[in-house]
Amino acid sequence: MFLNPFEWTITKRYMLPGKGEGFIALVAGISVLVVMLSVALLIVVMSVMNGFRGELLDRFVNLNGHAMIIGYNGRLDNWEEILEEVRATPDVVSASPIIEQPLLITFNGRANGVKVRGNTQQDIAKLAPNLVEGNLSAIQPEAGQIAIGKRLAENLGARTGDTVTLLNPQGRTTPFGTVPRQVGYQVSALIETGVYEFDQTFVVMPIKDAQTLLLTGDKIGLIEVMTTDAEDVGRILEPLQPRLQGIAVINDWRTINSSIFEALEVERVAMFFALSLIVLVAAFNILSSLVMLVRAKTRDIAILRTMGATRRNILKIFVTTGTVIGAFGTFTGVALGFLVLYFRQPILKFLNWATGQDIWNPEVRLLTELPARSDPAEIVGICALAIGLSFLATLYPAMKAAKTDPVQVLRYE
Repeated sequence: MFLNPFEWTITKRYMLPGKGEGFIALVAGISVLVVMLSVALLIVVMSVMNGFRGELLDRFVNLNGHAMIIGYNGRLDNWEEILEEVRATPDVVSASPIIEQPLLITFNGRANGVKVRGNTQQDIAKLAPNLVEGNLSAIQPEAGQIAIGKRLAENLGARTGDTVTLLNPQGRTTPFGTVPRQVGYQVSALIETGVYEFDQTFVVMPIKDAQTLLLTGDKIGLIEVMTTDAEDVGRILEPLQPRLQGIAVINDWRTINSSIFEALEVERVAMFFALSLIVLVAAFNILSSLVMLVRAKTRDIAILRTMGATRRNILKIFVTTGTVIGAFGTFTGVALGFLVLYFRQPILKFLNWATGQDIWNPEVRLLTELPARSDPAEIVGICALAIGLSFLATLYPAMKAAKTDPVQVLRYE
């Protein structure tokens, strides 16, 4: 809807408060403010939700891959053959053997439940970006060196160079019963993945040492698989199902973390719906301000009509006035949203200080920092929603103004 110079001149005049129109200007200003805040809230909340999901997915994938092929009873027989078949599957990027078992770790009288993971040397080297302290290269087969999570080290009071003890309840049998197997390992490195649960229970060692500790021989428990597309992992691994029938089960990242990601998706939809209602409220504010503007400008509209302005001219003037108000609020809201996202960590620290509460508790939120990822398509959708509702809110007062009868209005002038 393009305006000619006459329509644009009148539109600019009506967007500026005239004499005696302070209340109308106040309502219009509130409309801009509500649109701005609602758009900013939508962008911030949706970006944080996307960031939370993306960060969790990235970190879970870095630890567990896109899928896990888990052997029944925790043992995977003939795993070398299966591993070769998995690696030969189209769109599979990599596959690694893993041993994982919950055990107990002790140090200086403190004990903690842990997950011991036996990795290949290549997978251990991939933990380098998560290294906080120590040396990963020292973790070699039969060297008695391990890496543990930073939170676990804090709970135990252990540091690099300390010797911790891992207890395997499946120990040796004696006349007095089964004696748990206790093996001491030196902490060579501290790891921080950013996922609180893993950092609190993470113990990594070479796969050969894990086989010795767990008395599994040359067997493994599972195979970690990385594919070209995490969203399409089910289709990529589907050809392996007949081969693994009765031997193992394939669990992808959705299955392994189903409760977390399903809850995030439900919360994401619910938050978008709830915050969209604020945009609707802002649209009603625009409608109210335009209704009052039409009533205040009834005489002006009648004069314009007598001077040759058509109903279409009047309709376009008031539709443009309301839509510009909505668009201005929308774009300032986008700017405010990105500003809040950029300074989200300082804002979070200030709120923690002001309230005296740990708002982003990593024990609850799983991540140690507040993440954010903005989706351009989503932001365009939010802007379209705000401007679209603003446009719809202008139709009734604009049509009311266009139907003004100049004869009736000017009869007693």
